[in-house]
Formats: sequence, C-alpha cells, structure tokens
Amino acid sequence: MTDSIFTILLFVPMFLIVLMANLADKQRLAGGSGTKVAGLTYALHLLIFGTIAVGGAVLHAIAISMRTNDDLRESFLAFAGGDGGEQVEGILHVLERLDVLGLGIWVPAAAAPLFLLPAVRRLLADVTRIDARSTVHAVAASFVMLVVLNLSVTLAIGLDTLADLSEATETDGGTLLVSLWVQQITFALWAAVGVGWLTRRKWLQALERLGLLVPRPAEVAVGIGTGLISVAIILALEIVAEAAGWGLDEDVQRLTEVLIGPLLGSIPGILTLGLAAGIGEETLFRGALQPRFGLLFTSILFALLHSQYGITLSTLAVFIVGIILGLVRNRYNTSTCVIAHASYNITLGMIAYLFPQMF
Repeated sequence: MTDSIFTILLFVPMFLIVLMANLADKQRLAGGSGTKVAGLTYALHLLIFGTIAVGGAVLHAIAISMRTNDDLRESFLAFAGGDGGEQVEGILHVLERLDVLGLGIWVPAAAAPLFLLPAVRRLLADVTRIDARSTVHAVAASFVMLVVLNLSVTLAIGLDTLADLSEATETDGGTLLVSLWVQQITFALWAAVGVGWLTRRKWLQALERLGLLVPRPAEVAVGIGTGLISVAIILALEIVAEAAGWGLDEDVQRLTEVLIGPLLGSIPGILTLGLAAGIGEETLFRGALQPRFGLLFTSILFALLHSQYGITLSTLAVFIVGIILGLVRNRYNTSTCVIAHASYNITLGMIAYLFPQMF
C-alpha cells in the first residue's frame, strides 16, 4: 500500500504539468496566446526538475567530500544505515558509487528544461511529428529525461546491489499485484490527461486519439497472434544468445525474480502481469507517444523504461517487442497492441508457471 501511495504522489505534479500545458494549448488554439498558463507550466516544471537536480548535485558533492574526509563518511553511513547491519552492507555498496549516482540524477534533471527552449523544440520537430509551438509537446519531450534519469540511477547503483537489496526485502504477491495495477492505471490516466482529457478533449475523443477503440474480432486475433509470435521470437533470441555465450545476466534474473517472481506463482498474478502492463504501457507509449515521437524513438524509450534490465540482452528483447508492437499500432490501433502485449506477458508467465525449470 505504501508503494501505491508513493506512486500516486509522485505522479501528482506530473499530472498537474500536463494538465496546465493542455490548458495553454487550448487557449492558443482558440486564438489566444496561452503564454501566461504556459509560463506557469514551465515554472512548475523548472521547480520540480530543479529540485531533483539540486538533490543530485548535493549527493555528488557529498561523494567527492567523503573521498578525503573519513569522519564525514562515517557520519553519513551512520545516518543512512541506522542500526541495521544488513542495511549498512547494502548502503556501503551504494556509497561506493555515490558520485556516479549523484551525477546520474542531476545531469538528466538539469537537461530536461532544455526541451522547453523554442530552438531545441524546433530541432526536435525536424525529426519527429511534434509541434514546436505546443506546450504539451514541449513538456512531453522534457519528460523523456525521466526515463534517462531512472535508467542512470539504476546503472549507478548497479543491478547487483539492487538485487541484493531487493532480496533482503520480503514482498508478498498481493502487495505486488496491487502496486502494479496502481502504477499502470496511473500511466494510462497520465496518457489520457496528456492528450487533452479534462481540457481539450472529451473522454471518448481522448480514447480515439489514444487509439483505444473496441477491437474487432480480426484485431483480437491479430493481437493474440502477435503476442504468441513475439514469444517465439524472444525465446529464439535467448537460445541463439545462449549458444553464442551471451546468456541472460544473473543479476537481471535475480532482480526479476524479486520484482515479479511472487506474481508468477498464481493465475491472478500472471493475468495482472499481462493485463495491467498491456493497458498502462500501451496506452502511454503506443497510444500517446508514438504518434508524435515515431516508431523507433518510442521503442527505445519503451526499452529503457525497463531499467531493471540495465543494458543487457533483456533490454534488446524489450526493444524488439516494442518495435513489433509499434508496427501493430501503425497498422491497426492501440487496442490491438494491448491485446498483443497482454498475450505476450501472459504466455511467458504461463510458461514460467508450468515449466519453472526453464527460467
């Protein structure tokens, strides 16, 4: 429950930013300037990302200071570790990489506001379908740095350390199930607000813009077939990679087991892995982003969002699946992508459930 509340609170300012950005665009499209609302939107954006950048810079400065000040290092360790011995062990590993962690936080956060500059937006408009005049498209482009920030933090801490820390924390399947649904529903609602729901578009208009239509029987068949074909392609990739000596990363497997392992032990958990991720991620990526950012860029973002894989064979697998789903979006609609994504996840989940020795 705590994770779910944290997810909602984390997205509140993001919802507010895209809501205000849509109000600015609504005024502009109605013949007004929209500059005041846009200015407030950018100010809130700068406040949030500026705070993150300052926090990262402080961590970076502390890391540099601790290299030459043992007393500071001991004090910081005592403050962060508390009385838990195992916790201190995990924090020790993080402290060793604190300079990289701080850098991985403040650099992407400081870079995000650059996308608000008209010159940068015009350059981006040359290679994507965004409107350089749109406040919504400006903040959407800047939010890309959240994916970069998330990945850089994961890489800075290290998959091995994250796996160790995660294994020391017990999480039951029920909590994970609720947390995943909350996260993915939040993604879907963020996408809906982003394309203008509550401001420029009514609910049904927002669904149409997102490509969320009632699927025809043929589209249901295409979605299920695409999911099954994707499973075959990824399993074949893993077999070839294993034969070439480039198998799955051990830390990725450990981290994945902690993050989704409890869900794979039950049918409701497996269905949640399929349906929740299919609805949330497809609504955001294929529904909201791909029509503006294009197939390739959206697929890269989709792969990098799965930061628990680091930069490994699993990341390549997610990128390939993203390309396949993107092609389906171009040919059909987002609803078909949701079915394909859900079919893919559920099939892999059922294989792991029925044949655990394969994983």
